[in-house]
Amino acid sequence: MYSRTRVTPLGEGQPVTNTTPQAPSDALPFAAPCRRLEARAPLRWLRLGWHDLKRAPRQSLTYGAGIWLLSVLVSYVAWAFGNGWMLILLLSSFVFVAPVLALGLYALSAQLERGEKPSLTRCLVAERASLGDALVYSLILLVIALVWVRAGSALQIFWPELAEPSLADVVSFFAIGSAVGSLFALLAFAASAFALPMLVDRRADGVTAVVTSINAVLKNKPAMAVWVLLIVGAVVVGFATLLVGLAVTMPLIGHATWHAYRETIDAGAWPPRE
Repeated sequence: MYSRTRVTPLGEGQPVTNTTPQAPSDALPFAAPCRRLEARAPLRWLRLGWHDLKRAPRQSLTYGAGIWLLSVLVSYVAWAFGNGWMLILLLSSFVFVAPVLALGLYALSAQLERGEKPSLTRCLVAERASLGDALVYSLILLVIALVWVRAGSALQIFWPELAEPSLADVVSFFAIGSAVGSLFALLAFAASAFALPMLVDRRADGVTAVVTSINAVLKNKPAMAVWVLLIVGAVVVGFATLLVGLAVTMPLIGHATWHAYRETIDAGAWPPRE
């Protein structure tokens, strides 16, 4: 099922074409095949994403401003009606929300790839066309989030029962919690890495897109490790600038994710979305 062809470095803005003939809907595989990637491939995706951002700055930064406003609103609600821990929890939800917000950015990169003039209107049309399947994807991530919260609650049994726990006990508790949280975060990342760009590009269902994404991540662990570090770095830059930097870093990651999908996934068997 899986293509093992190594992808050679691409020129600036040069897309990867899907060459697999389209199959009848009842003969489609359970997941799209993926290509093998070099560990440095994510650096190329970032360069191509930056190129897209420069070619459509107004449209890209419009989405960036929306993400920034949402993050500010979430921060205000958490701070005004909750506490610092709620703020951390809500901002962590960007793992689940940000990919959905980036649907328009994927559509924007697709327009640039086809040589079309960037249009926010066509982005909205593309978002609406893929919204139904994107909701299935969101439901899958919601299940992951609910299990994650349940697991977090269960970890309370590891909290030291002593009135004044030692530093070693506290460190052990947070180490266990961080390890469990990292597993769920990696699962969410694997399901998100290529799923939504595929839904924007092809008439595939949400389950197929998620399974395709997880398979591609497992087949390309070194490249995905680099990609995770770059995404985390972009988010850290955004938070370090009091969320203002998210208006730039999130569109950059969104455009780069489109190029990651185009270089990694061969979804030519599925019909393109109109």
